[in-house]
Amino acid sequence: MAKPSAKTKFIFITGGVVSGLGKGITSASIGNILKARGFRVSMQKCDPYLNTDSGTLNPAEHGEVFVTHDGAETDLDLGHYERFIDIQLDQRSSLMSGRVLASVIENERAGKYLGKTVQIIPHVTAEIQDRLIEAGEGSDVHLVEIGGTVGDYESMAFAEAIRQMKRRLGAENILYVHLVYVPYLKTSKELKTKPAQNSVRDLREVGIQPDVLCVRSDHELSESAIEKLSLYCDVDARAVVPLMTLPTVYTVPLVMEEYGLGDYITERLFLPKKTPNFTNWQALVRKIEAPKPTVTVGIVAKYLANEDTYTSVVEAVKAAGWHHGVDAKISWIDAEKIEEASGSQPDTKGAEQLRAVDGLIVPGGFGSRGTEGKIKAAQYARLEEVPYLGLCLGLHIAVIEFARNVAGLRAANSIELDPKTPHPVIDLMPDQRDVKLGGSMRLGDYPTRLGRKTHSYTAYGSDNITERHRHRYEFNNTYREQLRKAGLVIAGTSPNRRLVEIIELPNHPFFVASQFHPEFLSRPNRPHPLFRDFIGAVVRSKVDTLSDTNQKAAITAT
Repeated sequence: MAKPSAKTKFIFITGGVVSGLGKGITSASIGNILKARGFRVSMQKCDPYLNTDSGTLNPAEHGEVFVTHDGAETDLDLGHYERFIDIQLDQRSSLMSGRVLASVIENERAGKYLGKTVQIIPHVTAEIQDRLIEAGEGSDVHLVEIGGTVGDYESMAFAEAIRQMKRRLGAENILYVHLVYVPYLKTSKELKTKPAQNSVRDLREVGIQPDVLCVRSDHELSESAIEKLSLYCDVDARAVVPLMTLPTVYTVPLVMEEYGLGDYITERLFLPKKTPNFTNWQALVRKIEAPKPTVTVGIVAKYLANEDTYTSVVEAVKAAGWHHGVDAKISWIDAEKIEEASGSQPDTKGAEQLRAVDGLIVPGGFGSRGTEGKIKAAQYARLEEVPYLGLCLGLHIAVIEFARNVAGLRAANSIELDPKTPHPVIDLMPDQRDVKLGGSMRLGDYPTRLGRKTHSYTAYGSDNITERHRHRYEFNNTYREQLRKAGLVIAGTSPNRRLVEIIELPNHPFFVASQFHPEFLSRPNRPHPLFRDFIGAVVRSKVDTLSDTNQKAAITAT
């Protein structure tokens, strides 16, 4: 086959057998090994849901809504992409069926199809392809993850679109990766490859022959199993990549590289052969795997049915822990359990969890459920000098608690939580008052100016920062001076000083809350400054409370 002219190469990642195998991690890891070779890599997630974006999806069911710098509300997999390839993605990196269909209907109404009958093929599939090509512009390799599993009714248009891409762009510019699962039957003590074979058969039925087979398993894949998958799935044995369950997902790129996937992809796509540089990534994995003292961070939350709701927060906490040479373990604290307590010092199981942690985080969220429990958690952190980090709603919670219990505004609240509160210390942003609910919040990057003598300025080392937002309620400026006089520090505002962006408490080990979501900018080998300094305060507080000399010495050594 002749070497093609220079253009963007496309890698499509599909999944089969069962959902939840980790297509996002697989896709991000492939992007990682290509970026390690110096290629310009971009990524995109195609979701078959009829939503326009992820903004209105239930986080308890679908997990975290990740926000890009330009304000796209996306699937949590974009967070994995950004953490693994360390680039900022944009609106084009998230494509849902609703957006595709809306565009096709708009084109039809505008007469752009010249009177033709509008159909899935070619109109919907062409729209998808155009958006894939647009998102990949300027990249050496563009990776596209197709959501769901092969055979889902909703994803058929995407499957057909990526099938056609081989003819549209040339086979030499297209690579198909299929992720499958090989279960282990304990009774017969054997791995069963039949579900994976059937999944590849389903993929072939839509016209796609996978070039690479990534095989998830909880047990080691034998050579005979690899050969069997190669034979029955018609995939080169070199391209059957076992991916066992690992202690940390950040090892996956190194495992792929060990099996030669990076070289196989570059050969198959006629890319220049380059020596990968994994120096920093290998150092990260060594740091993760090294024995370390432990600190415990409590996340006071209410979407506990699906921990994926807080994926970026958890990864940011872990990264900050690795930076300080500790394992930051997460303790999930049900905010509603704390609500059940009586008095200012709760004594239920939830309160016992508060006393058992070294630091507290109140993450973002919506609605009134569990908020009184979160307020009690903020009060506990303030009174007991436990390091506290509030994120978006976590700022609202901290302001409400301070207003009630320090500034004397006993019935203070957010109008989101109590529209009739006499002291709405958290109010709707003016430009949100006449906006319909839905995907209409303040989204994406906005600048913040920090006060010099603050924890936040110390953390960032700069008085001008830019962070990602996702909210429609804000600190009510009517109460700004009253709360400031009571001791609340306004550490950061919008450049015009109209919006409060960060609040702090003085004379506290660490009590910082932000209107924005710093977790979205944290990276495994470069933790976000606020998370980094929060965990630093947690480590210092842990040392102060330990009576065991050996434990104290171990943590102090970090």
